[in-house]
Amino acid sequence: MSEPSILVQKNVSLQAFNTFGIAARARELLVIRDVESAQAAVRSGLLRDRSLFILGGGSNIVLTADVSALVLKVEIPGMALVGETDRHWIVAAGAGVDWHEFVCWTVAQGWPGLENMALIPGVCGAAPVQNIGAYGVELQDRFEALDAIDLQTGEPFTLRADQCGFGYRDSVFKHAPAAPLAMGLKGRALITQVRFALPKRWVPELGYLDLQKQVAATGIDKPTPQQVLDWVVGIRQAKLPDPKVIGNAGSFFKNPTVSVEQCADIIGREPNLVHYPLPDGRIKLAAGWLIDACGWRGKSIGLAGVYEKQALVLVNRGNAQQAVTGGEVMTLAKAIQTSVFERFGLMLEPEPEVV
Repeated sequence: MSEPSILVQKNVSLQAFNTFGIAARARELLVIRDVESAQAAVRSGLLRDRSLFILGGGSNIVLTADVSALVLKVEIPGMALVGETDRHWIVAAGAGVDWHEFVCWTVAQGWPGLENMALIPGVCGAAPVQNIGAYGVELQDRFEALDAIDLQTGEPFTLRADQCGFGYRDSVFKHAPAAPLAMGLKGRALITQVRFALPKRWVPELGYLDLQKQVAATGIDKPTPQQVLDWVVGIRQAKLPDPKVIGNAGSFFKNPTVSVEQCADIIGREPNLVHYPLPDGRIKLAAGWLIDACGWRGKSIGLAGVYEKQALVLVNRGNAQQAVTGGEVMTLAKAIQTSVFERFGLMLEPEPEVV
């Protein structure tokens, strides 16, 4: 059996490969379309002793400069039902499959459970890295396992949920190993396939206020999975810009969590504070509300702006010829962080990876 060909592209523009539309370039880029090509790249020695940057849909990154690391652009396809249990359908997606396309496909096939996370930009392989979530459902709630390639040895391996270190927008894939045997897998693992356990006894997750408003407006208190999906798409389209029209990286800051006492202290000064109780007793605050309260909605620094309809989203106010720079985005982000800290005593943490 012949070895898959390895074609490394030089000096590649990444503007079309990141949803912010930032004009940056990769010194070298290798497209990974299957497991075999990833393993061949390892065996060839191409990846040895090199900095690597794994690029999926480019929806959760801010490029502040040209990328000197070797960029591995993941485009592994495939969607399939691969098994079932008494309680779940086990459905798999290649790491390069568009996330929203996969969500729509699962619901259309009669395997619901991901509909609350509809229209989140990106690809399936990046979903566990970020432990994506929306409207009361997180990836870890539906995750079964993933397959990956060790980029040092080329060996395949499988991880289940308890091995992924899932947290709020966090996982083992976002952390470099602190020691040779530590579990940090950033730059060490390339995810090739993700599998989900989707419930046969499906119950709609309607806890979020925006979804409760849809129930009230339509009079439908027992929606189908497709109806929930359509509601979520409508809500997101009303609030969030389409990256194909206005460059952005989705929600730019994580929603901060505070103690009950901290929340009460802030409410004493800010009675309209938007907040949500969490199962562990802490309180999650709406970062978008905090930013809006500081007057940033619609404001800009250079070609980086705060979206008029949702202050949690930073946008590219430039165009293909004169795009926003990563430096402008981060200057705006830091100014917002300073404002929120000075008013509320909270330091917002960016969601995207800053490269």
